[in-house]
Amino acid sequence: MTGQERSTLSEKVDYELLAAQMRALAEDVESEISNLANASALLYQTLTDLNWAGFYLYQGGELRLGPFQGKTACTRIAVGKGVCGTAAQREQTVVVENVHQFPGHIACDGASNSEIVIPIHRKGALYGVLDIDSPLYGRFGAEEKEGLEKFVSALEEVLKENDI
Repeated sequence: MTGQERSTLSEKVDYELLAAQMRALAEDVESEISNLANASALLYQTLTDLNWAGFYLYQGGELRLGPFQGKTACTRIAVGKGVCGTAAQREQTVVVENVHQFPGHIACDGASNSEIVIPIHRKGALYGVLDIDSPLYGRFGAEEKEGLEKFVSALEEVLKENDI
């Protein structure tokens, strides 16, 4: 294995447990920023082979950088641009095995080779996206897609609970 390919020996992630941990971390915490910060830290410390895990929030008609773990990042992304903007526009999860082959990819970190972006909804509308990058090609597959969508569902529950 070259180190640039997905490791088949990676630890199996219990996404149900991860979602439960997110709910527990957010219990009695009304601050969205605190909850998103803990969510990005939880993902970054639990999932292997990542170089970025965080959020872009839909504000003012564009995606704006929210809490994250990893290297510095782009601060604004237009809807429809790059992987994050495409996921926001489609309001669907986008999994990219090789970001260098994705038309219009925004290279905030040249070390990123694969990416998964999951839209987040609140009050029936786009709230933002969860963006996770890896230096490995093909890091995210069907298992990660399903598991991270469960995690985002738990996060949406947390956001809904904090509605006034």
